[in-house]
Order: sequence, then C-alpha cells, then structure tokens
Amino acid sequence: MRTRRGHVTHPSPLEGRVAVVTGAARGLGEGLAHALAERGARMALLGLEEERLRRLAADLPVPAAHWAVDVADADALSTTAEAVRDTLGPPSVVIANAGVALGGPLLECDPEAWRRVVDVNLVGSALTARAFLPDLLRTHGYYLQVASLAALAPAPLLTAYCASKSGVEAFAHALRAEVAHRDVGVGIAYLSWADTAMIRAADETAAFRILRTHMPWPASATHATAPFVRAMVRGVERRSAHVYAPPWLWGAHAVRSFLPPVITYRSRQVLAAHGGGPLPPTGLLGPGGTAADHPRPAGPPVQQPISSQEKQWPYDTD
Repeated sequence: MRTRRGHVTHPSPLEGRVAVVTGAARGLGEGLAHALAERGARMALLGLEEERLRRLAADLPVPAAHWAVDVADADALSTTAEAVRDTLGPPSVVIANAGVALGGPLLECDPEAWRRVVDVNLVGSALTARAFLPDLLRTHGYYLQVASLAALAPAPLLTAYCASKSGVEAFAHALRAEVAHRDVGVGIAYLSWADTAMIRAADETAAFRILRTHMPWPASATHATAPFVRAMVRGVERRSAHVYAPPWLWGAHAVRSFLPPVITYRSRQVLAAHGGGPLPPTGLLGPGGTAADHPRPAGPPVQQPISSQEKQWPYDTD
C-alpha cells in the first residue's frame, strides 16, 4: 500500500519499473513524467530542450535521467536506448509523445518544414518503438502511441500534422498485431486540443484561428492537460488498446467514416467565406517547434548508472 495526499492506495503496477517518455521537456510529456514518477516509475526523459529536461529530472521524486535526442535520428535514438538500459534498466513502458505541428495551405507551406512534421511525428514514433522494442519484449511491456483527433477527423490547413497522426495510428495498429503473441501491449491515445505551448502558439496564427473558431463544440474547445495525463497514465496501468481524452472522442471514433464529407462540406463554406487570399503558413509551432528546427545530437546520461532489478510485467490487455 502507498500513501498519497492522505489517501491509502494500492501499489501501482508501475512501481519500480522504467518508463520512457519522448517530448518530455514540456506540455503533456512533462505532465506524464510527473504522473508516472508519482506512481513509482523510474523515468527516462527524452527531448530536445536539454535544460528543461535537466530541471525536470532533478525535480522528480524517483531515479530519473535525461537525454537530448532527436527522435528522427535513428542512430542517436539507438545510442540513447542503450544508455537508458545501462543507466536505469530495461524499460517496461515507452510513450511516443514527441510531436510538432505546422499550419497553413499545402501550397504555402515550406516543404522542409512539412517534411519535418512527418519525420518527427511519424518516423520518430516508429524509430522510438524500434529502438526500445527489444526491452519491451524482454519485460513484456507496453508501448503507448500518442495520436490525435486529427487521425479521426483530418482537417484542412493541417495536412502534415493530419498525415503524421493518421500514420502513427496505422503504425500502432500494425505493431500491436505484430507483437501481441510476444506479450507486448500497444495502445493509441486519441487526444483533442490540450492547453500546451504549441496550441497557444497556434491560436495566435490566422490559419489556426480560422480552423478552430469554425469547429463545432466540443471539437473547438481547449482542455487542461491534467485530465489528458490522467487518462494516459490510467491507460498505461491497464495496458489499454485505446485511450480517449476527452472521453467524447470515443464517439468520434465510432462515426469516423462519416466525418470526412462533413468536414469537406463545412471547410468549403468557411474557406470560401474567408476570401482573403492565401493564408500564411505558421512555421513549426511553439518552443518545441523551435527546438525541432535546430535538433541536437543525443547527449550522455546526466546521472550515474542506477542499479535496477528487472521485473516482468504480466500480460493483461483490455
């Protein structure tokens, strides 16, 4: 039994295990690091903003280490996975959370920035899974892929982001089928708009203002990050195949085949009414986007190796 905030709770299945979070420097990744650490997981924090990662690792109440790594760099990520294993032990949980976004009409977007979104969000997720899959096979662990409402309802002015999030959804489904017989769980987190630095930066641009203000409620609403983090951690503990935050996204998933024609019809009205000429592209959004514009190589572990005892996680899916 563990005591937290005056309440007696049962031990979390995460107690003593190693959890990897990419994109951990801020936003949902930072929230996940705190929530998983609160449940006793030893944390491996991956991202591009080294100083923020360093402060986060020092602030956690569990053994934690950080690495500055670009998830789209296969060699650097492989080196980092080995360093995580040597420093903290073999991970039982990997959360592919790193992501960037770019808004604007396809013809106006810089091709390199467009490609960078796909490289970080889709290719980076696949490389993350590949780098840590040997550990998850060893620990019978769980991989959580962060997707988006954009995978269920692709929207205009977000072609790179929607393509990447639809891609990670398909990737996670395929990976789940590939490793199920090896007792590795794979989940997909479908998330709506969270109040992160990326979304706040997006709302300052014309493209996102037009997109978001014409969405029907609740799809237009921005939500605090805490409920999203709680939903994902609950999904990790239960080895859930799907996580929906907010919960109404379950309904969007159920009717997803009807959404593209509805979105096309509505977008035709909204963009025709705009009539202001081409919308300027946003560039990579927020501080995370700025960091992704200047990726850094993987850094060495910032802590001395920590002794660990490997635990096997009994297979249990929903």
